[in-house]
Amino acid sequence: MPRLVVVLPLTPLAVGATFLVRDWPLHVTVLAPFLTDAAPGAIREALAASASAVPALSVVAGGAERFGRRHDIPVTVLEPDPGLTALHDLVVAAVRPFATAPGEAAFTGTEFRAHVTDKHHARVNTGDILELGQIALVDMAPRADPAGRAVLATIPLRPRSHSARP
Repeated sequence: MPRLVVVLPLTPLAVGATFLVRDWPLHVTVLAPFLTDAAPGAIREALAASASAVPALSVVAGGAERFGRRHDIPVTVLEPDPGLTALHDLVVAAVRPFATAPGEAAFTGTEFRAHVTDKHHARVNTGDILELGQIALVDMAPRADPAGRAVLATIPLRPRSHSARP
């Protein structure tokens, strides 16, 4: 049974791209990994329908913290952003009908804390402004899979409108 995740990559991803667990491109997880038997295309359509009116986001990196059960995973937490929280809520509502277990933590977690996990090849720093313009649906293939993670679908967020300067 596939285990999928919905992310906002800091650099756009391409459908079909694969990467090892340790080489994940920097991203913000919008919906934690969840189990599903649904076709990726159906989930992509639901995500596209829910995010079609959502403008691209510009968010600010906050402070460094440690996440995980043992508090050993270095991350940079993002400053609270109403647009990012609203997108999270939309994604949860859009994907929940496709979940094998709609009661799992990905859908029922008590607090969404947007963050970017530090990787061996890159990290974000406090004060960085992150431009997020794409949602990606990624297959969380078993760690033993030589292909690693695989991008199943991408959905662009609506470009932000910029007002003309006088």
